[in-house]
Formats: sequence, C-alpha cells, structure tokens
Amino acid sequence: MDKKRIVNLIVGPVLLVLCVLFLPETIFAETASRAAIGTVAWMAYWWITAPVDFAVTAFLPIAVNAVVQMADMTDIISNYASETILLLLGASILTVSWEKTGLDKRIAAKCLSIIGSNLRMQIVFWFLLSAVLSAFLPNAVVCATITPIAVSMLKYVGEDNIEKSRKGSMILLTVAYAAGIGGLATPLGGAMNLITVDYIQQLTGEEYMYTSWVVRFLPIMIVLLVSNILFLVLQVKKDETIGISKEYFKEQYKAFPKITKEEGFAFALFVIATVAAFTRQLYQNALPGLKPAYVFIICAMFSFLITCKDGTRLMVWKSVQTKIVWELIYIFAGGLAAGTLINKSGAAKAIGEAVASTNLDGGFLTVFVIVTLTILLSDVTSNTATAAVSIPIVISIISGIGKDPIPYIYIASIGVNLSYMLPTSIRAIPVGYGLQPKFMLKQGIPLTVIVIILMSVLGFLLLNYWPAFSTV
Repeated sequence: MDKKRIVNLIVGPVLLVLCVLFLPETIFAETASRAAIGTVAWMAYWWITAPVDFAVTAFLPIAVNAVVQMADMTDIISNYASETILLLLGASILTVSWEKTGLDKRIAAKCLSIIGSNLRMQIVFWFLLSAVLSAFLPNAVVCATITPIAVSMLKYVGEDNIEKSRKGSMILLTVAYAAGIGGLATPLGGAMNLITVDYIQQLTGEEYMYTSWVVRFLPIMIVLLVSNILFLVLQVKKDETIGISKEYFKEQYKAFPKITKEEGFAFALFVIATVAAFTRQLYQNALPGLKPAYVFIICAMFSFLITCKDGTRLMVWKSVQTKIVWELIYIFAGGLAAGTLINKSGAAKAIGEAVASTNLDGGFLTVFVIVTLTILLSDVTSNTATAAVSIPIVISIISGIGKDPIPYIYIASIGVNLSYMLPTSIRAIPVGYGLQPKFMLKQGIPLTVIVIILMSVLGFLLLNYWPAFSTV
C-alpha cells in the first residue's frame, strides 16, 4: 500500500474526530450534529481522493451511524432502497438491453449525425436537452435517462473510459448540471419546488398559479442558462471534437442494417418508461401507486422476455448483473444517506438557526447569505431536504425583521435547485458511469462562486426593482 493512499485513508476518519471535538457547541449543541458534519466531510474527502472505491465510501453513513448514533438507522438504510434507487436500477437494466441488441450504437450514430462531433456543440446540445426536460420532470429521471444515451454515444466514438476522458467527463457533467438547473424553471421540476409552493400557499392562503413561478424565474433562468453554458463551453477548445465529421457519422448511420425486432422491443420499453415518467400527472389519480420508479422496474422486468431469432433469451440475469452500474446506485444512495444524517441529526437546523441569529436586514447581505447557504446545503444533502429545512428558516428570518418573505422564498429556491461540487443527489449518476469526483469538484468550485455572485446580484436587483417579484 503506497504512502499517499495510507495518508488519505487516515485523513477521512480524522476529519470526523476533528468535527466532533472542535465544531462550536454554541451552534452544534448535540454530538450527533457534529458527527454528521464530520461524516459528510469524511465521505467528501474519500470521494475526492479515492483511497477506496466510491461505492465503499457510500456505505460510510451506515458504518459510522452504527458506532455514533446520529439518526434512526431505519431512516439511513431506507436510502439504499428508495424509489430513486429503483428508478436508477430499472434504467440501468434497460440500457443493458440496448448494448445486447446493438441499439446503443444505432442511437449514438444518430445523435452524432445530427449534432456533429464538435465538443462545444455537443455540450450546448446535451445542456439544452437536459435543462428543457427537467423543467417538467424530476431531475433524477432526466439525468438517469439522458446520461446512458450520452455514454452510448461516447463509447461509439472510442471515449469509453470516462475516468480518463476529459471530453467524456465534460459531457456527463453537462447533463448533471443542466438537469439541476432546468428544474428551477417550473414547479414541476422537482419535489423541492413543490415544497416551496406549499409554503407560499400557507403564507397567502391562496392557490399558487404555476404560471406565476415561470414568469418570475424567467430572468433567473436566462442568466443561469447563459452563464453555465458559457462556463462549460469555455473549458474546451474551439476546435475540439469527439470524433470525425458529421458527414462521416451520417454515412455510418445509413450503413446500419434495418432495425431488428429485438432492438425495437428494447427501444419501446425505454420509451414507454420515459414517457410514463414524463406524463405522470395524467394518470396519477387513476393509478396513484404507479410512480416513475416502478414503471422503470416493470419495463426492466419485461426486457427479460425479449427472445432472439434463434429462440435464446436476450437478457439473462447472470450476465445482465455484471453490466448493471451498481457503483452508480450505491453512490447515489450514499449521498441520500449523508443528507439524512445532516437533517435527522439536527445539523442543518443548527446551521439555519445560527444564520437566523445574525443581524440581517433584508438587504444585499441577506440575499447573499440565503443564496450561499442554500447552494452549499444542496451540495451535501438532497435538494428536497434543503428546501424542507431552509424555506421555513428564511420565512422566519424575514418575517422577524418585518419584511415580505415572498421574494426571499424565491431567492432561496434558486440555491435549493443548484449544486455543483460533490457527487450527491443527481450528480452521483455521472460518477457512477466513470466521472471522477475530483474532476467534478475542480469544475464545480469556480462555477459555484460564479453562480453565487450572479444570483446574489440578480436576486437583489429583482427584489428592489421588479415589483412583480414580490408578489404571487
């Protein structure tokens, strides 16, 4: 074992001990809350330095919580078999059927024949596709369905080792970032937005119109889309490509044989699962139990019924299980479990109360603190958990200084939807496909700083110079 790895292995638990011993008890009165922050610090350090596999680090919440009781173990373990985990498992199985039938190569060639191989154009395409879809769908659904398509395309052009491919890493990072941003466009973008809407309705006593959200967040969305795309595009050279010319890929696509029944079946199952997830609101009253996660699992089960021309089964569990991206599933679960520790231990509440005790007056500093706190919280816990914790705290702070909390709730919602640095929440999905957390952190730190500054300034301007931003 090399010395660097030994040092990284030791630093992880040392961070936990330091947090327990030295985090101020005036803020974090309970040992559990200090230990929760220490556990997240340990996980973040190991994910970035990788002294053990990422999936192994994902089980730290269970291991540490068994020794230092921070939350009910049932709450922690439930994250490893949540609905989102089932969705990711179902999507992973369906994409195995693509590989088995050759559908992945066909889709990859089609995408390349449309977009071309210029890396900047690729980034813009995947960003806009993911952002638009996540405006109407949970970002986890979007990221789970778009990422394997992007991976198929990258494998087709030889960028199959994402861990060592900067180009591939940039594209997968683009999908994750865009899926998060797009969710801010409408209340349908995720549960975190619905939590915010619920608090607004409690405050006003009236039904909140979703169109009001779209209008008020439109200038914010424009600034976010432009700034994020520019940041990502400027990370690559103007003439960088991921393959040959668009014309070449057009010829490649034309050369494909006629689509087989097996390919058609595999494609149909994925489309059914995706469309069902997209149109959940149309049948949720008739089939309240048929949530997107279960649709994906059902369609994944049907993929095992595909039979080849010679009568053999296309999908057999013994071989399929070796191709499922198990690491993705456990990393995602670990991120959820880390968020549960932060919330159930009282750490998130303690941070909020510490902010509430400061002498904020509703001006620019208040906006800056709200944006910064919500973005950083979203990086260590889920967006939904951040909304549940931060929105009532914001309402309490602003109401306490005698101001209208509505515009500040909108400002908090910006940070609730955004996070860039750590492989928690949907950002675990590209990591499961090979993206290195160290690369994510390197790109995420400057982008986080940029977004905090932009959103603080824009939020302050909207608060003071656009009267409609203070209304529902």
